[in-house]
Amino acid sequence: MKPIDPLELSTLSAALLSDVMDGMGLAHRAMRPFIRPLDDGVTLVGRARTGLYMPVYSVRPQENPYEVEIALVDDLKPGEVAVLACGGPTERIAPWGELLSTASMTRGAAGCVTDGLVRDVRQIRAMRFAVFHGGIGPLDTKGRARMMERDTAVECAGVVVRSGDIVFGDADGVVVIPREHEAAVRAKANEKAQGEDRTRVELRQGRSLGQVYSKYRVL
Repeated sequence: MKPIDPLELSTLSAALLSDVMDGMGLAHRAMRPFIRPLDDGVTLVGRARTGLYMPVYSVRPQENPYEVEIALVDDLKPGEVAVLACGGPTERIAPWGELLSTASMTRGAAGCVTDGLVRDVRQIRAMRFAVFHGGIGPLDTKGRARMMERDTAVECAGVVVRSGDIVFGDADGVVVIPREHEAAVRAKANEKAQGEDRTRVELRQGRSLGQVYSKYRVL
């Protein structure tokens, strides 16, 4: 099946997409609620490029502790989203900051999602680059964590993510659409969005919520 353009989903919402996937039996597609955007006004949509971090406690002589993450960032394509799995928001792993944001934005990447920490918050907000995070902290990863693999299946904030899956984030949180279901999710999401539009119009006309729900079955 031909892949869809993720930007076709940009007018939708994380809540609507979550509802649709629930209805399709695709559970556990919304990241845990501690994942928050640096800027509530920014919407993120694109295809995942994954990175898996593990904790370390030293840097070996002559080692480049950033080797794998540099390779991932330098390989990002327009519209892609770096998804960095760190095992949750510990105080030791802050894999994302201003310089990685600058490099990614220059390459046309859509943003970053990590269940670890981010830093350089003011600079990233000024860039209006879409970053979703598990917390904020100043610590570098050097000597604390290392990206061990890239473009492998990861679990980020409770959701299994593979490179190529669609990532959607807004002020409500982040959802991940599996590649093999993206066309069906798009079709059902557009249908639900139209039902919500009709529901909204009739509610504003004064009809009761019960009446409108009985008519459209949308809430």
